[in-house]
Amino acid sequence: MRPLRRRPLRPLACARRGLLDSCQDETVPVVSAEVVVRAPPDTAFAVSQTTGETRLRWDPFIRHQHLMDGAQQPAKGVRTFTRSRHGFAMVSRYVSYAPGSNVGMTMESGPWFFEVFGGGWRFTACDAGTKAVWKYNFSVRPAWLQPVAHPIGSWFLGRDIRRRIDAFAAACSDPVVLAAVATRRGS
Repeated sequence: MRPLRRRPLRPLACARRGLLDSCQDETVPVVSAEVVVRAPPDTAFAVSQTTGETRLRWDPFIRHQHLMDGAQQPAKGVRTFTRSRHGFAMVSRYVSYAPGSNVGMTMESGPWFFEVFGGGWRFTACDAGTKAVWKYNFSVRPAWLQPVAHPIGSWFLGRDIRRRIDAFAAACSDPVVLAAVATRRGS
């Protein structure tokens, strides 16, 4: 029996460097969603990085999430544990963390069917407030299943990312979420 040949997954290397926008490998699906919110980039970024009850208030994807290894706040190198509302658990690491601008993460361990998973959220100022662009890249295993699983995964993750970014947009005008963000910042 011949060993399975593994091809390099360029998006993983990009995620580790926080450069998800430059990942264009057609063998690894990328799903994305974008929205414009009426908030400055630093506020939009802060909303996206809320934790605890505030995060659960707006994020339809997360059932439970916490920082690991004694970390008190998100930062590059910090690991997080997330359990989705679908029941799947993942440990991820922040590979970039630039408040007001962007955040990137890569999966360290997670559902058996992901060979690789990474995500990046970018926030840029625009006339109406902030343009938020969220991208996820992934690859499934086993490799022979990818021709079927990648389109299904793209549909499923695409649906989730759109729901999630829509909820994020609503959170950017939710007085409870904004008050929690202001309190955390010490405003």
